[in-house]
Amino acid sequence: MQEQSLQTVFALLTEWYHVYKRDLPWRRTKDPYAIWVSEIMLQQTRVEAVKPYYARFLEELPTIRHLAEADEEQILKLWEGLGYYSRVRNMQAAAKQIMAEYDGKMPADHKALLRLKGIGPYTAGAVASIAFSLPFAAVDGNVLRVMSRVFADERDIMLQQTKKAWEEEINDALTGEIAGDVNQALMELGATVCVPNGEPKCENCPLRTLCLAYQKGNPMQYPVKSEKKPRTKEYLSVCFMTDGKRIALRKRDSKGLLANLWELPHVPKEYALPMAFADWGIQQAEIKNMRGQKHIFTHIEWHMDAYFINVKAMTDTPFEWVTIEEAKEKYALPSAFKKIWAEGLDMLEDMEYEQMHL
Repeated sequence: MQEQSLQTVFALLTEWYHVYKRDLPWRRTKDPYAIWVSEIMLQQTRVEAVKPYYARFLEELPTIRHLAEADEEQILKLWEGLGYYSRVRNMQAAAKQIMAEYDGKMPADHKALLRLKGIGPYTAGAVASIAFSLPFAAVDGNVLRVMSRVFADERDIMLQQTKKAWEEEINDALTGEIAGDVNQALMELGATVCVPNGEPKCENCPLRTLCLAYQKGNPMQYPVKSEKKPRTKEYLSVCFMTDGKRIALRKRDSKGLLANLWELPHVPKEYALPMAFADWGIQQAEIKNMRGQKHIFTHIEWHMDAYFINVKAMTDTPFEWVTIEEAKEKYALPSAFKKIWAEGLDMLEDMEYEQMHL
């Protein structure tokens, strides 16, 4: 691809970006730490959803030192609802690296950024270009979609070699002076105009006179994208379990999906609840049905039957029994359980009201 063609694209993009970019909080700073936090939060999460998390996170952990020294339960609670908790654990590990190796300052070096835990080519390119004006691409799905359409590129964007090739081509055409704006403009165009779902808004696109897919009249044929493997489905029986005042939580294993997070007790659907109660030390309980739920992870789908369990008698159980206030303040509960949790709280409130008026 000719470097001159990309430079023309960059010029049109940055001119458009300066006029039409959204006013987002992380665009009002050059603090590398704040930019890093925003980039990690924005991975697989909508912009509007990130805004309150970003503000709260930086308020409680305003510097790399604060993040490095924070208790893990605190950072997980701050991240609660964003999902992909390994992202914030990796951020803390990287913060500790930065404290140990770079005197608490984000390194203004692309290779050094790539050596930090949890920072790959996209995040390294974003931080390097936006915070330090270094000429490195930040190629994500938005960028791949825009570039594939503009150049009618037939390469499969699901292949790592395609992403790598675009990184190299964009790097060759970038200069440090414009790199940050180019990367943000590409992200912005892909998020608001050359959108991932549905028809692109070509009438609003600053690149439509150059876009080969637009000229061919077939932008929806791009990008070329091979099929993902189907998700594994798991069927669970999930229990909102209470003794009338406290709620049972359980900590997940230290490895695997949702590692080290707190959860509502559950068993595979084929495992009868009376058998689970025997294992859990529940001797007597009332069971009410709750609404079933489905939660989709990247590679797994959970299909959950849900039950409100009012425990009347128990021996030692393998759970942490916490009050509602403790759960809200200290315990990070994954999004997979949020709807069951909310319905369970409503049912607990109704139960307490009935008991008061007997």
